[in-house]
Amino acid sequence: MDFGKQHSAGYLANHMARLFARRLTARIKPLGLTTGTFPALLELWDSDGLTQRELVERLDIEQATMANTLARMERDGLIRRERDAKDGRIQRAWLTDRARALRDPAIAAAMAENAAALAPLSRDEQRQFLDLMRRVIAGGKPPNKAP
Repeated sequence: MDFGKQHSAGYLANHMARLFARRLTARIKPLGLTTGTFPALLELWDSDGLTQRELVERLDIEQATMANTLARMERDGLIRRERDAKDGRIQRAWLTDRARALRDPAIAAAMAENAAALAPLSRDEQRQFLDLMRRVIAGGKPPNKAP
């Protein structure tokens, strides 16, 4: 059996992810953001004060990668880390005013990139495409539907 990259879901997903990342980088770089910090910011904009472990679990990345990302974010003035009030062994990442101010323009940039990338698809195709990606990410299990 021959391997054809144009028929490989893994190859195509990886290629598409690189295209999205490259174009998103162009949109968020003027804001002083990178695609490395953007996912962590999305989580913190949603739930400020997460621990490193919580971010690792939510983003499904390696602990060392998250540690480096948080260090860069702290260096760049996007977060501050503080010991947890109940458990001093735990540090929580808190957004700075600078990071909070970047939320709306950064999300607008991501939405604009998503719209541009999905423009060749009809609205129904876009919904189906996103649903299929979510199903693959969830392990191919169809979403639970209420009877």
